[in-house]
Amino acid sequence: MGKKTKTYGYNGPFLGPTIRVERGQNIHIHTQNRLKQATSFHWHGAILDDSSDGGPHQTVAAGQNKLISFKVNQPAATLWYHPHAVGSTASQVYNGLAGFLLVDDQNSRQLKLPRNYGKDDFPIVVQDRSFDKNNQLDYKKIVSSNGTLGNTLLINGTQNPYIETTTKYVRLRLLNGSNAREYTFKLDDRSSFYQISTDGGFLKKPVQENKITLAPGERAEIVVDLGHYSQGSQVKLKSADSNILTMKVKNNHDGETKLPRQLTNLQTVTKSGQKVTQNIALSDMGHMVSINNRQFSMNRIDLKVKQNTTQVWKIRNKNNMMGEIHPFHIHGVQFRLLSINNNASPSNMHGWKDTIMTRPGNQYKILIKFTQTGVFMYHCHNLEHEEAGMMGQIRVVP
Repeated sequence: MGKKTKTYGYNGPFLGPTIRVERGQNIHIHTQNRLKQATSFHWHGAILDDSSDGGPHQTVAAGQNKLISFKVNQPAATLWYHPHAVGSTASQVYNGLAGFLLVDDQNSRQLKLPRNYGKDDFPIVVQDRSFDKNNQLDYKKIVSSNGTLGNTLLINGTQNPYIETTTKYVRLRLLNGSNAREYTFKLDDRSSFYQISTDGGFLKKPVQENKITLAPGERAEIVVDLGHYSQGSQVKLKSADSNILTMKVKNNHDGETKLPRQLTNLQTVTKSGQKVTQNIALSDMGHMVSINNRQFSMNRIDLKVKQNTTQVWKIRNKNNMMGEIHPFHIHGVQFRLLSINNNASPSNMHGWKDTIMTRPGNQYKILIKFTQTGVFMYHCHNLEHEEAGMMGQIRVVP
């Protein structure tokens, strides 16, 4: 067995509880920091005021408590929470601080989708970690300024997990919770599945896909149809040659019999006639990373935008020697992807997003409107890039 691994967790030794909330609900969360360093509680993907966002300005000192209160003001979505203090985000997430925040609403409860938690509806966080000879997560020994990668995959904190399924459809809420690694998810027999959601909520209708790629911080909900598999068979969700989840088909007759044709009334957005109001350039690698040739300063506001004003941002990942991807995340808002290199975005990316993977040499246009006032972060969600200074601040004014 060897030595037990020392880890961080929320209300437990590793990771945190799945928190379920309702749209329109006022929630109050009592937080305690029992670490020996400051932390924060960032609600990734949540649309909320800056005082509750949990960014670098809302830290909780070692040994201190804080009450966080906010109203849930967005559609059903798979969100998550993690630390966001300057200088310690990457190590704290690596050691285990992350959890799911699931938002439900009237529409999601009426849709005929798998939604029995732990039976046909499963949150799946994928993380890569490395253990030393004493079974410890020695972040300081393996940290890389280009993004820390591990040699062992953990799925919900365990290795090689499986579920025994009893329904025709299984819903998987996928979260890339790694510091830097991207994953391309596919079924081992190359069967297709249905993507039903992006970071911030449902797509207009299910989109049939053979694979999807998620960068750190991104989420997607997929539904796997097990109806054509025989009892006793196994279906594996994989990334490259690694097993993510084995689904052992015990029965496939229960649950919903078909998926809804429409999931939500999502307004169509087009790239035509949209004037760019903000340019964002993501540059370089390692300790040289920057946004618009600047590295992060807590004392500087980089952008000012007006509340409830619709804008178009062009985000460009400048070519670099190593071909670094930069997952670009914005706090306190959800946006729509208009185009990639002036071409229409793929149908499975038409939903609400708070994080997009940007590849070297590519440019992305997004449609964005901040509804909350205050100061919010935007940054690369490669956590080592973020801590090297690839982050800026937006002030939203009335």
